[in-house]
Amino acid sequence: MNSLKKEFSTFTLVLIPVAIAINIAVGQLVLNLKLPLYLDSIGTVLVGVLIGPWAGAATGFLANVVWTFSGLFPQAMAWAGVAAIIGALAGVFGRAGLMKSVGMVVVAGLITGVVAAVLSAPIAAYVFGGVTGSGTDAVVAVFRAAGLDALGANLAQGGVSEPFDKIATFLIVWAVMLGLPERLKARFAAE
Repeated sequence: MNSLKKEFSTFTLVLIPVAIAINIAVGQLVLNLKLPLYLDSIGTVLVGVLIGPWAGAATGFLANVVWTFSGLFPQAMAWAGVAAIIGALAGVFGRAGLMKSVGMVVVAGLITGVVAAVLSAPIAAYVFGGVTGSGTDAVVAVFRAAGLDALGANLAQGGVSEPFDKIATFLIVWAVMLGLPERLKARFAAE
């Protein structure tokens, strides 16, 4: 309980809305450009790595809720639980010291991407019939044309897109962290 209370300081409560705005802004840009990635977890991973797993989970979940109710991407609510798990994993990896080198950052992103792919595929397949309105739909279509059913095609797409997406997301967060002043980094659990 003490750890939970520590994670939700005033600073965290100010950082979470900023992170949500980053998620939605970048995610919406990528969605509109129809890229076969998402990049909608940058703020979530940043909060998770800097603050901890509970704050990361809350950021991911709330970002998808806000994105849905903004009307920009109504489907986002379906993946709110997955976004929470991405934030929690980022927090665990941050606390475990996996944000110290490029190699460890890539491993953290890869693991998160695989988990996100496995959790997201059934949602895309069974809730949306495999078509979500994002740039990854083209990748799903390729796997469907190859003979896979909706779940198989979404799992295959996730296996391709999610690891690249989460590795890129974790590398962006790592680069941001490198640019933070030392006195600011000293405030966070991850450092």
